[in-house]
Amino acid sequence: MIKLERAQKETLAVAIQDYMQDELSVEIGQFDSEFLVDFITEKLGAIYYNKGIEDAKFVIERRLLEASDELYEIEQPVQL
Repeated sequence: MIKLERAQKETLAVAIQDYMQDELSVEIGQFDSEFLVDFITEKLGAIYYNKGIEDAKFVIERRLLEASDELYEIEQPVQL
């Protein structure tokens, strides 16, 4: 499970409270919004985490390919 720092959780809870109030005209308290953060993190967090891993993997693979190309360019010819 993804672990959020306390400050991150509080920031998300406030964002949820603001969204609920502004978009849905529903007022929820800090406890309820933090509970919702926990629920979303537990149920959906892995999806976003895995997407981040996938994106990072793509960047690393691209950089390794670039490095491989650069290494090929500096190879010295062999003449026997």
